[in-house]
Amino acid sequence: MICPSPFKFHFEVAQMSLRAANLIAAGANSLSGTPLSFRSPSMSRVSASADALTTVPLATKGASFIRKHLQTLAPYTPIEPFEILSARLGRHPKDIVKLDANENPYGPPPEVLEALGSMEFPNIYPDPESRRLRAALAEDTGIGAEHILVGCGADELIDLIMRCTLDPGDKILDCPPTFTMYAFDAAVNGASVIKVPRLPGFALDVPSIVDTVRQQNPKIVFLTSPNNPDGCLVSDDELKTILDLPVLVVLDEAYVEFAREPSRINWVTNYENLIVLRTFSKRAGLAGLRVGYGAFPLSLIEYLWRAKQPYNVSVAAEVAACAALTNPKYLEDVKNALVEERERMFVKLKEFSFLEPYPSHANFILCSVTGNKTARELKAALAKDGVMVRHYEKAELQNYIRISVGKPEQTDAVLAALAKLQC
Repeated sequence: MICPSPFKFHFEVAQMSLRAANLIAAGANSLSGTPLSFRSPSMSRVSASADALTTVPLATKGASFIRKHLQTLAPYTPIEPFEILSARLGRHPKDIVKLDANENPYGPPPEVLEALGSMEFPNIYPDPESRRLRAALAEDTGIGAEHILVGCGADELIDLIMRCTLDPGDKILDCPPTFTMYAFDAAVNGASVIKVPRLPGFALDVPSIVDTVRQQNPKIVFLTSPNNPDGCLVSDDELKTILDLPVLVVLDEAYVEFAREPSRINWVTNYENLIVLRTFSKRAGLAGLRVGYGAFPLSLIEYLWRAKQPYNVSVAAEVAACAALTNPKYLEDVKNALVEERERMFVKLKEFSFLEPYPSHANFILCSVTGNKTARELKAALAKDGVMVRHYEKAELQNYIRISVGKPEQTDAVLAALAKLQC
């Protein structure tokens, strides 16, 4: 028996997934916006057809059990999965220049794959306290392990913080444009979002933040440094001014390794109202394994320990993260390579008449799309050449694209595709 190649198998599965997604969309349209549920044969005796759902009294429909504030929640829009993207474009994954999600193109240190290949006890539940990883992080960051909590990505910790601190009707303060998970998780947790938009050039409007905290009394302020999607930093003075307010400050440092600026992770030992979040997704190339961590004041962290899921970090994730930290030289070399490539790409992007790139301290560059082109059109045109970038059409960020920093050959592919559009 001849086995199909791994790519052919995944490509065919992705095509089936794409067809299934289209069927789901068609079912949703046919039911006036109500998605068609797929059931196993064993469930057919419970509900034989989608039509039967429309005859059930409203009071007993599944949606009637959902919390009221969630019934109008807009879903988070993630980046398209790589396998689906490959099938849709009809391209081999190796032929796609994927620069739309700020992933690390170099991947993790070789020790990670070695450790995963020899992983022991995957049949046993992981350590609920992630003690081995927290000890390694304490050595890496210089902060005591008792301050550290590990999550299934920093996203899980953002949600956990809100679940532990926000009552329904509480407020958070957000500074758009920024990472949209803050507003999304606030909505999931029944909180409202106060927006203090950034100044031209994407700097924080600190005076407005101060006034808003005093007048509207939000419980949490979310800050990102470097900020996503523009890559600007929060200064020490700005952070100290906000920390002096009666509010919990969550500082997201997902991209701090690329900033050539020190982390503020040790500040949590001096500020009772500061949380600092970090991740292995960018620095260590472990986005697919979902490992994030945070540093918390001791008076706060004990309550998060009580509320977190007991086995939230998988055995594989902890093994991979610990292995990545054993090779700091690799992590440093990759960081330096991406920073160098970021600077080269920034200079090259300035040569295109329809782009206005912004200086960045992260592993991506935000560009305003000017002239007679739109960000959506530009994204679509680049996709035809197998180059994937992120585009924005929001109130706070209208007609922008964000390009992740890749390897030199990936930058060259972006530049070549853009050159075709130069008029």
